[in-house]
Amino acid sequence: MSIDLSDVPPDLRRAVGAALHAAGVTDGHIGMQIVGEGRMRTLNYAARGVDEATDVLAFPIDDTIDHVGPRELGDVFICPEKATNVTEAAVHGALHLCGFDHEGDDGEMLALQARIIASLE
Repeated sequence: MSIDLSDVPPDLRRAVGAALHAAGVTDGHIGMQIVGEGRMRTLNYAARGVDEATDVLAFPIDDTIDHVGPRELGDVFICPEKATNVTEAAVHGALHLCGFDHEGDDGEMLALQARIIASLE
């Protein structure tokens, strides 16, 4: 089993790999794109009905480990114009692909995110 980060920008691979490792993910592929405000606004509207750009969106694909063939974790889109920190946005998106949801937990996702970011410094 292995993690395929070939579709993650090279400067974000270490951070994304750390996020997946911290989440206990040992195999799969993740896609990540850096997009402008216009593309992000379109994606946000299509996915969430919100007509404005945001910093990061994550679209999980394989949400269980019961699958045939390589696991496709999903895609993350990051808008640098809206992100305070692109590396943090990459970690945030990767954690969402692993099933974390800061809107429904008791702070676990954001605490894990902070630990991951601190480990990269």
